[in-house]
Amino acid sequence: MPTLDTAAKKPVNLSLNEALVRESRAYCGNLSAKVEEMLQAYVESQREQRRQHREQAQAAVADWNALHDAAGSYADAHSTL
Repeated sequence: MPTLDTAAKKPVNLSLNEALVRESRAYCGNLSAKVEEMLQAYVESQREQRRQHREQAQAAVADWNALHDAAGSYADAHSTL
C-alpha cells in the first residue's frame, strides 16, 4: 500500500466549518496535509478494529464448534426426521 508521501493526490471537495478552518490555520500551515494525516490515522484505527472483530468472531465460531463436537446439539435428541 502506498504511503502518504508516495500515493497520488486527488483533489476532493470538503465542506468544513469556516471558523474552524480559519482557526486551524493558526496551528498548521498545510491544512490538506493535516486532514490527510488525521484521515489516515482514522482509517488505520478502523482497519484494526475490524481485524480484531474478525478475530473475535473466528474465536467464537471455533469455541462453538468445539462445544458442538464435545457435547453435540440439543436438537439432535429431538429430531423428527
